[in-house]
Amino acid sequence: MPDDQAQQTKPEYPWLAASTPEPTTLGSGWLSGLLSAILGIVGLGAVLCFRFPDVLTMPELRPHYPLPYLRATLHLVLVGAFLLGTLSIWMRRNKALGLTGISTTLLAALFGGAQVPLGGELSSGPFLGLDWFLLNLIGYSAVYIPLERLFAKYPKQPTFRQGWRVDLTYFFINSLLVQLTTILTMQPAMVFFDWARLPLVNHTIGQWPLWMQIPIAVLLADFSQYWVHRAFHTWPVLWRFHAIHHSAESMDWLAGSRLHLVDAVLTRGLTYIPLYVLGFSEAAIVGYVVIVVFQATFIHANVRWEFPRLRWFLATPCFHHWHHSAEREAIDKNFAVHTPVWDWLFGTYYMPGRWPQDYGLADGNKVPDTFTRQFLFPFRRPDSK
Repeated sequence: MPDDQAQQTKPEYPWLAASTPEPTTLGSGWLSGLLSAILGIVGLGAVLCFRFPDVLTMPELRPHYPLPYLRATLHLVLVGAFLLGTLSIWMRRNKALGLTGISTTLLAALFGGAQVPLGGELSSGPFLGLDWFLLNLIGYSAVYIPLERLFAKYPKQPTFRQGWRVDLTYFFINSLLVQLTTILTMQPAMVFFDWARLPLVNHTIGQWPLWMQIPIAVLLADFSQYWVHRAFHTWPVLWRFHAIHHSAESMDWLAGSRLHLVDAVLTRGLTYIPLYVLGFSEAAIVGYVVIVVFQATFIHANVRWEFPRLRWFLATPCFHHWHHSAEREAIDKNFAVHTPVWDWLFGTYYMPGRWPQDYGLADGNKVPDTFTRQFLFPFRRPDSK
């Protein structure tokens, strides 16, 4: 069966089947209700960030917010959520989405709406990155949803495919805990590997121009991540954490967020060690992080681009899709995130000249299908249910 046909035989919006028999086509009120719910939730989150900035916003971002423009945009968001919710309620028997948009908008209004006063005394203490989540959600959605609709490899795979709510929960938690994950990623290297730093080497590398530092940092980090990633596939105790990531049966930009906290912290922390020990500058590490965030998301995306002239030295969506394939020949292949060169050198490169037909865990292995159960799954005995 051709790979496109295999994906297209799956029913559209299977998660809706149990919740509503109504159509989800344009003009049914479903899209307006969905947009209302999204805008209402984003608007409420923004109002809460204004109300409790010391707890819910990143100190590094606070000085850069253009508050008058944000308030004007927030006003449009809340008005749009209310109007779209009203339209959906009028057009649709199932009022859940419209009522969600309207209720969150009214709750945002109770907290002060677009004119909410900026509350609290700002500090650089512990915080939750609600503003970081909202910015990421808006930015990624604005870029990847249109790309995956216009250039989809599997055009019959809907944007709100099965499992999207679980993946959005991972996206939310990882963004909200950005301070914690950053500390857990960087502090172990600074505490346990400070003895390995050589001042002469650190000074020399730190003085290199960024156009040299960033590519070398990417190659070194990818080499380290290759072996860490391979260890997560090889050692059963680690695989139980990494299996969560591979349990996604549909590939798109949001599927890359399905990553257990232990998996994320260990992978990022161990990858950061050589960059810290060798003394790459802070600007170079920031540049590397930007590349990681972009490429790690892009290689999961549902886009049909194959980049024939770049794929020999740049990890592409097709390359990484094979890493997630449930086909037996592809198991434990294509571990690199940035360049296939490490898979070539160490015998794990696999690109058969087509796209995968099936994704997820092979051999009928299953993990739970809710966020809470997935978080607890690796800590339970393998034979427990």
